[in-house]
Amino acid sequence: MSAFEKGTLTVVLGAQWGDEGKGKLSDILCGEAEICARCAGGNNAGHTIVVNDTKYDFHMLPSGLVNPNCVALIGNGVVIHLPSFFEEKAKIEAKGSLNCDGRLLVSDRAHLVFDFHQKVDGLKEVELGRGSIGTTGKGIGPTYSSKASRSGIRVHHLFEFEEFSARFRTMVENRRKRYGNFEYDVEAELVRYKELAERIRPYVIDTIPYIHNALKEGKRILVEGANALMLDLDFGTYPFVTSSSTAIGGVCTGLGVPPKTIGNVIGVLKAYTTRVGGGPFPTEQLNEVGEHLQTVGFEVGVTTGRKRRCGWLDLVVAKYSTLINGYTSFNLTKLDILDQLPTIKVAVAYKLNGKRLESFPADLDLLDKIEVEYVDLPGWQTDISKCTKYEDLPENAKKYIAFIEKETGVPVEWIGVGPGRDSMIRKAI
Repeated sequence: MSAFEKGTLTVVLGAQWGDEGKGKLSDILCGEAEICARCAGGNNAGHTIVVNDTKYDFHMLPSGLVNPNCVALIGNGVVIHLPSFFEEKAKIEAKGSLNCDGRLLVSDRAHLVFDFHQKVDGLKEVELGRGSIGTTGKGIGPTYSSKASRSGIRVHHLFEFEEFSARFRTMVENRRKRYGNFEYDVEAELVRYKELAERIRPYVIDTIPYIHNALKEGKRILVEGANALMLDLDFGTYPFVTSSSTAIGGVCTGLGVPPKTIGNVIGVLKAYTTRVGGGPFPTEQLNEVGEHLQTVGFEVGVTTGRKRRCGWLDLVVAKYSTLINGYTSFNLTKLDILDQLPTIKVAVAYKLNGKRLESFPADLDLLDKIEVEYVDLPGWQTDISKCTKYEDLPENAKKYIAFIEKETGVPVEWIGVGPGRDSMIRKAI
C-alpha cells in the first residue's frame, strides 16, 4: 500500500525531542516520492542516511536528494545560511554520483541566516546565563527573531543588491546596539554575499504555485519535518525549544498550503527517548541504563556532535504529540537498541500529589515535581537486526509494539531494526 494519496501531502514529523531517525523513513518514502520538501528550521536539524554503506549527513537540505528522481524543495518557513547550503551540497555530491543541480529548489520567501546571527546566538546564551537553553549555535533563533520583528532579510532581497546592502547594515547595527560592538567585517560580508547571490539565483523560485501545481497534477509529495513536536515553539518544553513551528501547523505556514492538502501524517517515535541540550526530561536515566542506550544507540548529535541524554520511552509525550499532530501511523525506530535489556520500562502517566495529570504540563516548575508512573515490560534479549518481516520479531518485541499502539491509539506501521537503509520492517495496519 502506498504511503501517498493523490492530491495530498504525506508528512513525516518527529514525535519526541528530535533525533528519532526521521531521515531513514524519508529516504525510503522518497523512493516513491517525486518531491521532498522542508518546511521549517534550518541547518540546526540533522539526518543521517546510510546508502550502500555510505553515510550522508543532511542538515538543511531535504534528504530526498539521495533519490536521483526526487526534487528537493526548501520552503518559505526554512531559514537558510547560504555558505552552509553550498558546503552541504558539495559534501553530499562528493560522496558519490549524486548531482543536485536541476532538482534543488529554494523559496524566494525564505529568510537568510548570516554569520552575525551565529555570533548573536552565542552572545544570547551568555546573556541568559544559567537559563541558557543549549542551542546549536547556528543562528536559527536570532534569524527567526529578525523575521518576527519584521527586520529580516529574505532570499529575494539578494537580487536587489543596493536594498539588500542597506538592510544588512541596519540589521548588524541594531544587533550591535544590544550586544556591543562584536567583531564582524560588514563590508567583506557584503562582497561575499554579492557572489553568493549569483550562486543561489538558479535555485530560487516562487515555491507556492510550484507546490500547488504539483498537488493538482497528483504528484507524490513528501514533507520532511525538522526537529520534533517537543521542540515546537508553542507546544514544546518552552523555553527549551527551537524557534519555529515543528508541529503539523508548520507544514501549512512553511509551505503555503491549506490543511485540506495534508494526507497521511507519520510520527517518528524512537523506541526510547533522547534529547539534546537543556530542558526537562522526565524519563531520563542518569545510570547504567542511560549509558547503555547512549553507547549502543550511538546517541551523538549529527549537527552538534554532543552526546544525547537518554531515557525510557515516554508515552505521555507520545500521546500529547499525537493530540497535536494527529498521526495516522507511527514509525518506531531503533527497536534493536533494546535487544539486550531483560526488562524495559515505559512511562504511562505523570502524577502530582498522587493524582494523574491529564496531559503533558506547560509549567516546567510543575514538571519538576511530578512522579513518573512506569509499566515494566519483558525484554526479548534476541538480536532482531536480521528480521525482515513483522512475523520474524520475537513475541516480547511484538508485545512492546502492541502496548504502544494500545496506549496511544496509533498503529505502528514502520519498525526500525538497524541503521541500514533496508533495516526497516513495514507492518500491515
